[in-house]
Amino acid sequence: MRKAHGTIYVGIDVSKDKLAVAIAGGERGDEVLSLGTFENTPASVGKLLKKLAGRGNISACYEAGPTGYGLYRQIRAAGCECCVIAPSLIPVRAGERVKTDRLDAQRLARLLRAGELIPVWGEGRPGIDPGDQFSPEHETHEAMRDLVRARESAAEDRRHKRQLVSAFLLRHGRVYQRSKPWTMRYRRWLQTLTFDHPAHQIALQEMLQAERNASERLDRLTGHIEALVPDWTLAPAVNALQALRGVALISAVTFMAEVGDVRRFETPVKLMAYLGLVPSEYSTGKTTRRGGITRAGNARVRHKLIEGVWTYRLQARPGERKLYILREQSPEVQDIAWKAQSRLTARYRQLIQRGKKPTVVTAAIAREMAAFMWDIARRTMPVR
Repeated sequence: MRKAHGTIYVGIDVSKDKLAVAIAGGERGDEVLSLGTFENTPASVGKLLKKLAGRGNISACYEAGPTGYGLYRQIRAAGCECCVIAPSLIPVRAGERVKTDRLDAQRLARLLRAGELIPVWGEGRPGIDPGDQFSPEHETHEAMRDLVRARESAAEDRRHKRQLVSAFLLRHGRVYQRSKPWTMRYRRWLQTLTFDHPAHQIALQEMLQAERNASERLDRLTGHIEALVPDWTLAPAVNALQALRGVALISAVTFMAEVGDVRRFETPVKLMAYLGLVPSEYSTGKTTRRGGITRAGNARVRHKLIEGVWTYRLQARPGERKLYILREQSPEVQDIAWKAQSRLTARYRQLIQRGKKPTVVTAAIAREMAAFMWDIARRTMPVR
């Protein structure tokens, strides 16, 4: 962040009811002071901003969390700079073992002054007009992200309900002889099951009813996403991403809703790191140790990518459904999609033949898949 003369840097540790506030002067040697705690209400925040306005230009920050962007918008509406920080990317000293709200606020103020904090997408991002954050497009993006997360919660709920049914049947020795469950044939088979004790029959029917309700809820949310995507400003990027193998509508919407403007990542490697798909490393002196992926950053997108990667174990060729999607894309997007499919399918086979574990292979392919998605989204994003 740009350091202007007379700027004070404000770190805020936000909770449901309280705000812990600390300030740091514009010079590196200036002391970081704690201002104490304040109520997390618009009136209290307004008084705090008026009090700080006399000390110079205000540049504030706080961590992204369940409290959302209400505080961010109030600070920006008062004419002050503010950014919402990605918690997983905040530097932490190895020797720090004490964590309090006051110390967290002081650390944020110090790191903000040093320019070591990375904002989440759309919040105080360089190159974007601050007024854009109050635009209807930005609110629409937040709404789509909430809808995608609601659908993810519904999918998790349905998975849990189905696990309960499977565990119940296993306890009673009822085994479905076919390989694919939860088809219409499987549901008809469930209705033919009988138990000696009526309590068992009631328990099964209640679990099946809960599973049906969860499935209907998931279908409703999926339908809402399909209906709202065409009116979204990021719809061109969502449509183009579906040209890739392993990327359907929900995966593309999840990627764009969680990542947002991919142009904030100068290279695809930075996007890979943001998604936690790069290998961890501990190197010192002559010792170099590399481990599994860092799993830092956005887990929702990472999971969707790894789910889609399993399709690359098959031969490289466009499926029947993909052909209809590819016809609607530009030649540039079609070329990238085919390049990704031919490369990643060959890469998958090579890694398997070298004896790599399937989990390691899928992580490696997902990492490269993120680079192709970065390229397509960057080319199809709306002009700033």
